[in-house]
Amino acid sequence: MSFLIEYIKHPRTIGAVAPSGNHLAEKMIEPIDFKSAEVIVEYGSGTGSFTKELVVHRKPETVLILIEQNKNFCHELKKTFCNQPNIHVINGSAENVNLYLKKCGFKHADYIVSGLPFTSLPAEVSENILESTRKAIGSKGRFITFQYSLVKRKFFERYFHVSGLLHEFINLPPAYVLVMRNIRESEIK
Repeated sequence: MSFLIEYIKHPRTIGAVAPSGNHLAEKMIEPIDFKSAEVIVEYGSGTGSFTKELVVHRKPETVLILIEQNKNFCHELKKTFCNQPNIHVINGSAENVNLYLKKCGFKHADYIVSGLPFTSLPAEVSENILESTRKAIGSKGRFITFQYSLVKRKFFERYFHVSGLLHEFINLPPAYVLVMRNIRESEIK
């Protein structure tokens, strides 16, 4: 119910009337190599649908940085995950991911998992987030996000190479999971 209330109050930043389902959460973490991941960032953690899967599958020493703009969701995330080691809950914007990584002692993230509603975010905010994400994942990291349609794929391809596309049919509505890596500066359109 809290998710629905926050959606009504902030429809442009919440992006859905209910949290993502378990099947989509499992599909979102499928591309992650948990054995080698040292730092994983999650954008738009919300009520923790993806976070729960990340916590279950990560090594205890893997640092998990949760970036959530909604104060109420941040409060819930802190309550839920306060006893877990190496979890940082940050009430802030994904636009500042590099600042948060630096504060936690990292230059790059191995994976950034995003639940952000890029189709409803203002264009400038989306562009700032993707620019910051490019820097944050460096040459080896991966950016994983989901969308309910592929209408934003060309937009993502201005910043990244889509190296994988997964489809989750069971989610309501069905969703696409895009797995992306950086492209060279000279390839940016």
